[in-house]
Amino acid sequence: MSTELRRLRNYINGEFRDAADGRTTEVINPATGEAYATAPLSGQADVDAAMKAAADAFPAWRDLTPAERQKALLKIADAFEERAEELIAAEVENTGKPIGLTRSEEIPPMVDQIRFFAGAARMLEGRAAGEYMEGLTSIIRREPIGVCAQVAPWNYPMMMGVWKFAPALAAGNTVVLKPSDTTPASTVLMAEIIGSIVPPGVFNVVTGDRDTGRLMVEHKTPAMASITGSVRAGMQVAESASKDLKRVHLELGGKAPVVVFEDTDIAKAVEDISMAGFFNAGQDCTAATRVLVHESIHDEFVTALAKAAADTKTGQPDDEDVLYGPLNNANQLKQVSGFIERLPAHARVEAGGQRVGEKGYFFAPTVVSGLKQDDEIIQNEVFGPVITVQSFTDEAQAVEYANGVEYALASSVWTKDHARAMRMSKVLDFGCVWINTHIPLVAEMPHGGFKKSGYGKDLSAYGFDDYTRIKHVMTSIEG
Repeated sequence: MSTELRRLRNYINGEFRDAADGRTTEVINPATGEAYATAPLSGQADVDAAMKAAADAFPAWRDLTPAERQKALLKIADAFEERAEELIAAEVENTGKPIGLTRSEEIPPMVDQIRFFAGAARMLEGRAAGEYMEGLTSIIRREPIGVCAQVAPWNYPMMMGVWKFAPALAAGNTVVLKPSDTTPASTVLMAEIIGSIVPPGVFNVVTGDRDTGRLMVEHKTPAMASITGSVRAGMQVAESASKDLKRVHLELGGKAPVVVFEDTDIAKAVEDISMAGFFNAGQDCTAATRVLVHESIHDEFVTALAKAAADTKTGQPDDEDVLYGPLNNANQLKQVSGFIERLPAHARVEAGGQRVGEKGYFFAPTVVSGLKQDDEIIQNEVFGPVITVQSFTDEAQAVEYANGVEYALASSVWTKDHARAMRMSKVLDFGCVWINTHIPLVAEMPHGGFKKSGYGKDLSAYGFDDYTRIKHVMTSIEG
């Protein structure tokens, strides 16, 4: 006996709609491996409709005062709090994440971030007006860009959606947002909530696959394309956007080095690093996945980290003892498994290394040691609950190894030596350097990387600035 699947729909111009041609895709719950819904497989007609709605809504939304946009965003934040349990249920179905951790670790930051950008709407900064040429006064205007095409990933569908729409709307832009094809449920629910507060067309959601995202980025209407995703996807977006010189905002992959010096409190470091490496099944661009340990404490550290991995539990969303749930989809399970299967002979699997159970896409907490700098698993992003360990001899080698990858999003340094920590924070080539901690984020501070981790900032006033443009106005003051 088959169970009828729930039908998700696009949200365009204040209305829920099926795809114009009726095409759909099945949405899989990664904790069970079974379909629970269908979502539109949107094509050109759907993208055209969403872009037209956003373009038509832009002038009126742009012309609201910052205080009016702030008021709308504060209402959205309040509504997210009031409907938190619905959002949690949708996100858990999307991702298989633990219910309790989704409630405690995602809803409060999301609400706080929306409120931060609500305040940022009223803090538009620019150079003071002045006379830089005799008889003429110069003024700086900070303006919204226009329609923003935004693509969110599957690892944090709700939170990454917030990181995109909140600064865009606060600055006076309108939005067409596409969630990942594997995680549309919570984004569609967010559209229902946001749509009850903002005018039609200000916020639109189009579901679909990579082709849908390509159609959005290549569309002539949006002035900006923003994506959180893989390096390959970011390169494709940048190439597509270059054809009509769209502004591009890219938050891509990571391979965070975690540099542990010999004076570190090993027990505390292991506790924090294992949490930061395994949280969300390691499906985090900033995850503490690449540990570099001074050779004098290497063996002790590896033993302790392997024990921490063995004590870490993965399982179903309603199990209160689990730290993380499944990998998001079958392809991701295959990718993570492949890294382990292709390990070189000199590598040692200290813990885990295998799928857990036959139902869903669960993978055991894994620690791998004995690795060399040019090994595949060191150079490429695994995006799973896998922590690698290398040893280094001195500070110079630690820096060489840490910077010796193509990613440059986040890093951390573990030492009691303040001067050493400051030296390392200067030379580590990453957008964020944590000292004696790893992974905390706050709305007031920027998140974004260098090199193949992309460009542009999320969160903070810098993230808000990315959704604005600067105009110089000069006027004669001599009549």
